Amino acid sequence: MAELATIARPYAEALFKASTSQPGADLNGTVAWVEEVAAIAANPQLRQLADNPKVTAEQVFDVITGVVRSALPEAARNFLRVIIENGRVDALPEVAAQFRALVNRRNGSSDAVVFSAFALDAAALAGLDAVLEKRFGRKLNVSVQVDESLIGGVRVVVGDEVLDTSVKARLEQMKAALTA
Repeated sequence: MAELATIARPYAEALFKASTSQPGADLNGTVAWVEEVAAIAANPQLRQLADNPKVTAEQVFDVITGVVRSALPEAARNFLRVIIENGRVDALPEVAAQFRALVNRRNGSSDAVVFSAFALDAAALAGLDAVLEKRFGRKLNVSVQVDESLIGGVRVVVGDEVLDTSVKARLEQMKAALTA
């Protein structure tokens, strides 16, 4: 949604600037709390609560801070208050995505999602990670999701690039070749 991306951009950039201007800033810690708060904000029930005119900004703040797993740092609490007071709770997931992209750009890395037909152990993931970094030519932050429909192999998504070595993809290619 372009509108949410436009709304989220200044918040993500301001948070990034504030996070990098402090000496010894923990960008990974900031990414963690931003993504956690964004996941909470993505909940339809929370959005409904935030959109209710009878509910105050302080009540929405208390609900979100009551749900987070660990105490938020003061900067996070201040950021969250600004988002809520400006009525931008719905933009928080996009803010988190754009903030992570800014952190990745600074670190020279990208997020990669590996879809696999079965769970990967640590050794297999480490080997796959090294191969993928060589293939895509940059450091990758790899996460794994199980997708049993792949039958076997993996499907890797890095931004808008897709590497599909799954059995399902090969079967689709054979089917297309036979029907052509």
